[in-house]
Amino acid sequence: MQLFKPTTLSAAILTASMSAAHADVNVVASIKPVHSLVAGVMQGVGTPSLIIEGAGSPHSYALKPSQARQLQNADLIFWMSHDLEAFLEKSIEGIAANATAVALADSHGIKKLAFREGGAFDAHDHGDHDDHGHDEHEEHGHDDHDDHGHDDHDKHEEHGHDEHDEHGHDDHDKHEEHGHDDHDEHGHDDHDEHDHGEFDPHVWLDPINAKAMVHEIEEALSAADPANAAAYEANAEKMMGDLDNLVAEITADLRPVKDKGFIVFHDAYQYFENRFGVSAVGSITVSPEVMPGAQRISELQEKVNSLDGTCVFSEPQFEPKLVSTVTENTNAGTGVLDPLGTSIDNGPELYFTLIRNMSYSIKDCLTD
Repeated sequence: MQLFKPTTLSAAILTASMSAAHADVNVVASIKPVHSLVAGVMQGVGTPSLIIEGAGSPHSYALKPSQARQLQNADLIFWMSHDLEAFLEKSIEGIAANATAVALADSHGIKKLAFREGGAFDAHDHGDHDDHGHDEHEEHGHDDHDDHGHDDHDKHEEHGHDEHDEHGHDDHDKHEEHGHDDHDEHGHDDHDEHDHGEFDPHVWLDPINAKAMVHEIEEALSAADPANAAAYEANAEKMMGDLDNLVAEITADLRPVKDKGFIVFHDAYQYFENRFGVSAVGSITVSPEVMPGAQRISELQEKVNSLDGTCVFSEPQFEPKLVSTVTENTNAGTGVLDPLGTSIDNGPELYFTLIRNMSYSIKDCLTD
C-alpha cells in the first residue's frame, strides 16, 4: 500500500486547517460548573483545564504547586469572582498577571441577588464569613434585585434584566479587573481580611445567568483566539438554546412541589429557587466553615417540625452527620444537593446534569 506523503503545498494547507481547528490559547477554569460552560463553548476546538476537581470547595481551597503552574502558563482564566474563590485572587494578580482573567459573576446581564437573612437564615455582620442569607430576599425571587449596587461596576447597571438574553455587548474587557473591593462576602483562606459584600455569588445556579456567562466566555475566547471565533460563536448559540430548553424542562418538573419548603445545608441555592419557584425556608449553617451551635440546631429542629413533610438537604463535600442531628425526632426526609457537580464527569454536559440532578433531588424528597 502506498502511503500518502504530503507535498510542501498540501502540508502547508493541512497545517493551516489544523491550526484553525485547534485553540491557540491555554484556558483554565476554576470550578466544575464554570469548566463545563467553557468546555461547551470550546467544543471541537480545545479543552480547558480545571483547578478544583472532585469534592473540593472553593470556600476553603488551597492551591497546589501544579495548579500554580497551570495559572502561570494560562492565557485565559475563567472564575466566578474573589467572592467565591478568594484563594485565586493573589495568584491571578501575581503569577498569572500576564493572563486575561474573566470574573464571570460580573458578566453583562447577570441577575444578582442580595444575601438572605432573618427567620431561619442567619443574620450577617459582614465580617465573619457568614456568606449566605439576607433580608430583602426572603420571598425568593424578586424582580427588584437588578440594581447590583457595585461601586466599581457602574458599567453593569443593566444587570439583572428579566430577559437576560441581551448579551451582545462589546465591553468584555471591562470585566477583567478582579478582586473588587465591594464583593468580599466570602473570605476564604484569608477571610479575616475581607468584609462581606451585598450579593450572593452562586449565580451559576440560574441557567439564565449561565446564558450570560456563556456569552462572556465566547467573547473572551474569540478575542484571544480569533481564528476560531466562528466555532466559539456557534457553540455559544447552541448552548444558549439548550439552556432555554433546560429552564422550560425544570420549571415543568418542579411545578408540583412549588409550595413545599425545605432546608439546605448552607444558603447557596436562591438563584435556583428564584428561577424555578421553589423555596428554602432555612439553612443549617450559612457558611461551610462555620458549624452551628446548639441553639441554632434547636431553632432548625423547630422549623423542621413546623413544616410537615419537609426535607433537609446535605451536600457531598460536607459532613452529613449534621443533617442527621437536625432531623432527629422529626418526620423530615433527607436528600443531597450538589451545587458544584462534584461526582459528575467533567465536560459540556456537566452543567445540565448538575441542574437536572438538583431538580430530581428536590422533587423526589418533597413528593408525598
